[in-house]
Amino acid sequence: MLIDSHCHLDRLKAAPDQDSLKTLLAQAKDRGVEYFLCVNVRQQGFASMQAKMAAFDQVFLSAGVHPLDVQEGLDTTQLHSYLQDPKVVAIGETGLDYYYSGETKALQQQCFEQQIALAVEVDKPLIVHTRDAREDTIAMLKAGQADKVGGVLHCFTENWEMAKAAIDLGFYISVSGIVTFKNAGELRSVIRKVPKDRLLVETDAPYLAPVPHRGEENQPAFVRDVAEFVAELRGEKYEELAEYTGDNFFSLFKDAAKLVQV
Repeated sequence: MLIDSHCHLDRLKAAPDQDSLKTLLAQAKDRGVEYFLCVNVRQQGFASMQAKMAAFDQVFLSAGVHPLDVQEGLDTTQLHSYLQDPKVVAIGETGLDYYYSGETKALQQQCFEQQIALAVEVDKPLIVHTRDAREDTIAMLKAGQADKVGGVLHCFTENWEMAKAAIDLGFYISVSGIVTFKNAGELRSVIRKVPKDRLLVETDAPYLAPVPHRGEENQPAFVRDVAEFVAELRGEKYEELAEYTGDNFFSLFKDAAKLVQV
């Protein structure tokens, strides 16, 4: 069962309304993609995302504030209220990004700490974005006892040491189309090492379209290209990888498993 474990369906230019989104999801299903996790990045954008996805039972949601959007602040009371929707299966995407926005480091850390605490409080996993913040990301996950709920380092681009540290905390590693890029040799060596029971695949659509779709707007259907590439990279059959990454998704996002009675 192939699952796009991280996408931003509400940001797709190719799907500005529900009819066009229905078409895109059908195209993904034609390529074997059964479920999708639509990830929130701006608290102010959650309600519109929620409304747009309401008609699609195969789409799960997250709620959170991205580290590049922390200037808008974090209203934990409002965020808590979003979690009442049973389709919201995770907190995030949250985390730290010192590459693009190092000047907001303190505010990023504050928001990340708050979202880790909320995840532990409500017993939902975390979706973590991390870039150029390896030590702080792992240190804050440990300090916040994120191992109690687990989560995923999405669109992973870091080294094996960080992957291993996250796995030791009960986290999963999610690989995107970046793994297909020509300059991703180090990442490919990391993905070869990730245990089967800790690997997920994603698109991060509409961003980072994999080869052979570079230059296009990324779409959920393209997670098939990621999965086929990773399977070959790891010396596995595509069908095997699709099955165990799907199982991993529902092992991590237990509220999603309840909705579909996996």
